[in-house]
Amino acid sequence: MIDGSERFLRFVATEGACFGRLDGDTIVELDGDPLLEPPRETGRTFSLGDVKLLPPSAPSKVIAVGLNYRSHLHGRPEPKHPGLFAKFPSTLIGHGWPIEIPADASDVHYEGELVVVIGREARRVSVAEAAGCVFGVTAGNDVSERNWQKGDLQWVRAKGCDGFGPVGPWIATGLDYRDLGIEVRLNGEPRQAARTRDLIFSVDELVSYISRYVTLVPGDLIFTGTPGRTAAMDPGDSVDVEVEGVGVLSNPVVAGA
Repeated sequence: MIDGSERFLRFVATEGACFGRLDGDTIVELDGDPLLEPPRETGRTFSLGDVKLLPPSAPSKVIAVGLNYRSHLHGRPEPKHPGLFAKFPSTLIGHGWPIEIPADASDVHYEGELVVVIGREARRVSVAEAAGCVFGVTAGNDVSERNWQKGDLQWVRAKGCDGFGPVGPWIATGLDYRDLGIEVRLNGEPRQAARTRDLIFSVDELVSYISRYVTLVPGDLIFTGTPGRTAAMDPGDSVDVEVEGVGVLSNPVVAGA
């Protein structure tokens, strides 16, 4: 961990979804959602290797930002304001879950990103107030089908298929999200790398801008944009998204129906 950061997660236990705090490789179970109330320990613990991890929050909405690194513009003009789109909560999957490629998809790309987790309601907040609305950050993969993205009226299929939003493995609090390293690896080979200081619109600017139009509530997620070049992934591949101070989000790629 960095600078005393804590890590919070969701996982599956015998009675369903539970919240926890990570202590080394041990999960300390919490009574209730730490995004909504001060965390209280139940007294139960689990080994990290024995549980299935869920997306680390259960958002009401998932907002994403396009073209937010200059390295990803590839000759396109720099945007004057954040380019927003939405993914669905049903798009999200956790660490270790398979990314399923639909049978009729032909060009599905990885997009590694820093993901912001909202911890306090944000409605028309200023840039200066935005940091107080951020609970922590995690890693995400904005999976995208490029042909559908180009051809469809909306990006519902291209960005919103089930499993097109891996996120996790947990939320890290207390990090300086203004300057964190991001690396994406396909089958262990580095493919994308950047630092969040290179964002065109910073995390605080994004939270403020989005809150002008959409009320953000605890648990909501903001995918902040992907750097550099992306490429296709195929069944049999594995994609890792590593965010400094958070950890590695890893997902296998499989053929879907």
